[in-house]
Amino acid sequence: MEDNKIIELYLNRDESALLQTSAKYGAYCSTIAFNILGSAEDARECMNDTLLRTWKSIPPAKPSSLKSYLGRIARNLALDRYDQRTAEKRGGDQVDLALEELSECIADNKEELNDGEITAVINAFLEAQDKQKRIIFVKRYFNLESVKDIAKEMSISESNVKTTLFRLRTGLREALQKEGINI
Repeated sequence: MEDNKIIELYLNRDESALLQTSAKYGAYCSTIAFNILGSAEDARECMNDTLLRTWKSIPPAKPSSLKSYLGRIARNLALDRYDQRTAEKRGGDQVDLALEELSECIADNKEELNDGEITAVINAFLEAQDKQKRIIFVKRYFNLESVKDIAKEMSISESNVKTTLFRLRTGLREALQKEGINI
């Protein structure tokens, strides 16, 4: 079923929207959650929570991209669950590694930052990159996939992925500084 038809089901409060969403995007959202949480059970719970949150938010929201909307919800729910689970003890898994890598570009002090401004700069920066670089960036820093998984999926070496990510972070840092966003 097409996304606009699924959104119409939500807008009409038709519960079949949940089944259609789960059938079309369940694996996508579960993969995002699994990459963050490392647990199939937690990923399933996040998918269920994603469906509930989507049901509660459409309407009034009417997303232009259902896949992106669901991915963002699943990612945020998984990150919240991850934070709860690791509040007392931090490990060295993919989430921590990816966030540590990005910390060299984006400051931790969110009070000083305008998230909309940062988002606009990041989007403009990514739009200026070629498709492969954008995909690598999103897979690593949005989907929180490991370097090894990205390399395997894209049929390139791990060192190529690492080099590309390093160059992207360097370029992003420079783009943020150019826009006057302190790091």
